[in-house]
Amino acid sequence: MPIHGSPPFLLHLLLVWRILIPGTCHPPVNHCKLMQNSAECNHRHLSSVPVDLSHTIEELQLNYNHITTLTDDSLIAYPSLKTLSVACNNLEKIEPIAFQESHLLASLNFANNNLHVGYQESSMALKTLPSLKALDLSENKLDEEMAAILLQNLTSVEYLNLSGNLLQRLDEDILSNLYQLKELDLQRNVLFEIDNAFHSNPKLQRLNLAFNYLPCLTNFHMTQLVVLNASYNFIDWFISRQDVNETFQLETLDLSHNNLLFFPFLPSRSRLQNLYLSYNRLSFYEHLANLSTTVEFYNLKNQSTNVSAQLWVEDLHGDLSSLRILDLRANRVSYLPQGFVQKMPLLSRLKMCLNCLEILNFTSERFSGSLYELGVSKNRLTQVEADEDSLIALSNLTYFNLSQNHLEMLPARLFASLSSLASVDLSFNNIDVCLSEPANHFSRCVVWKDVPSLKKLFLKGCNIKIMPNSAFSGMTLTHLELSANPGINIQNSIQMLWRTLQHLGLGNTQIQNLDFSQFKMLKFLNISNNSLSRIPHSLSQLSLKSLDLRDNQISTIPSDLADALATSLNMVYLTGNPFNCCQTEWFRTFETQKTMYIVEKSDIECVYLFHMKRFVESLDPLFCSVEGESMLWYILLIVPVCVSSLGISIIVLLTLKPKLLERSIKKKCLKSTSY
Repeated sequence: MPIHGSPPFLLHLLLVWRILIPGTCHPPVNHCKLMQNSAECNHRHLSSVPVDLSHTIEELQLNYNHITTLTDDSLIAYPSLKTLSVACNNLEKIEPIAFQESHLLASLNFANNNLHVGYQESSMALKTLPSLKALDLSENKLDEEMAAILLQNLTSVEYLNLSGNLLQRLDEDILSNLYQLKELDLQRNVLFEIDNAFHSNPKLQRLNLAFNYLPCLTNFHMTQLVVLNASYNFIDWFISRQDVNETFQLETLDLSHNNLLFFPFLPSRSRLQNLYLSYNRLSFYEHLANLSTTVEFYNLKNQSTNVSAQLWVEDLHGDLSSLRILDLRANRVSYLPQGFVQKMPLLSRLKMCLNCLEILNFTSERFSGSLYELGVSKNRLTQVEADEDSLIALSNLTYFNLSQNHLEMLPARLFASLSSLASVDLSFNNIDVCLSEPANHFSRCVVWKDVPSLKKLFLKGCNIKIMPNSAFSGMTLTHLELSANPGINIQNSIQMLWRTLQHLGLGNTQIQNLDFSQFKMLKFLNISNNSLSRIPHSLSQLSLKSLDLRDNQISTIPSDLADALATSLNMVYLTGNPFNCCQTEWFRTFETQKTMYIVEKSDIECVYLFHMKRFVESLDPLFCSVEGESMLWYILLIVPVCVSSLGISIIVLLTLKPKLLERSIKKKCLKSTSY
């Protein structure tokens, strides 16, 4: 039975229902992204902790917001919270009972805040966390007094980050209650003194002291430490205690970028595997043994006992029997002491570039068979000595860098005797490629085809003029660098490598007409600085990833070649060429290829009307047409003016001197005739 008047009522009810439904069917919108048991609320312009999140979340990220205070009730809704990160806010304090319901909190990140303002109140809140394992207080402008108060009674903390603060001096009180501490980051403070600071941290294994102002590390006796990074300080001395009977657990010691004059006095018993000493002033002084045999070191504080040491005794170097990596780059080492290398039977990597070595003697040094990498570039080497036995022992040597020395002769079988050799760099030495087998033990050239294991060969700047056709016969090189050898003839010799070659450097070699069509594996090609007027069209048949065309005479790139290169190139170098400003189609092809990076694009120049212009300025398609039309209009305007001016001048001249034309005609046309 119909009920009169019901339709208007139902319509109103339907309207109200449709208005209310969106608000009742969808949860309230918050600023966070929920992922299982974590909430990510970074970069949300929050000024307080959100209250509308799931009560069961275990991780809450609030980085890069504007939270200045964690109030007592900020986290009360999240009793399951285990990880909290409030980094990069303006956090100044944590109220005393902010963590009253957060008994499970194990990781706190308060990096890059202003906790120096309310450190006392914040310390009271931290004390209420019995399960706290990791605490990041980096970049909070804390000094040692503030740090000591914040760290009181945090006996459960295992990881502590105090980097980027204002700590100047560490004493035994600051870290005294951190009995479980395993890892401590103190880098980028202003530390200049450490006084028994780690006496109460028997479990500390990783310590970072980099980028501070420490003048020395003496009386080192932290036997439990596994990793010590003290790089970028002002350390003159590193002296460990020699009277400790326990074996040091130290595996990695980084003393790079300091002021070391002497090789560090390492523990007499240790498990040291990685020793980084680069960029110091270190040298060996065994040759001065007759002048002085002892030195006394006085600590900055008179309470410490003076240290006396005989600098030339082998035992001072400590236990190196487990050492695998020794980095001595950028020091003042002119020789290696007798027996020094033999103390490292497991040494696999020796890096000694940027030193003062004059002789490399494999015979006397007796490197172990575990040596995998040897780098002695940028020294003063004039001589390499090796007998057959010492070279055979180096059966594991894979990377050998001798570049930028003063070598003119080498043992004839130096490289051929190294059975695992995969990479050799002889760049910028005066060493040639042999045309035939050398007759003497020492030779000014090398026969590379005798090194079948070689994959990478760098001969840049070796003044090579003639490359024998069979120079690389039987080899499977993937990298060949021959740049900076002007006038070298390599067409026939490198054809042997068409199956394997991937990187080829021919910059500044004066090559002109080289056919690359066979090198299907080639990915990286450098043909810069060769005065090339055009790009070899054979490159269109390759799938190059990187192409260096700098400093040539290229004016344009044909469209078909540009299209072919654009499909594969990831990086191209083009600066230093006089490109034509009115032939830019190829450049647009390169630019539209999103996978291609044009290096120094803003510095590419082109020529227009004998002037150099920035290439990007001439990319307007109307540029050349507008300029051309402008020139045409100039010509059309100037020519009539010039013709008119000439005509007017003639008329004026004839008007003023009417007999001039008559005399001119008679002179040229009326001549006397002989009968």
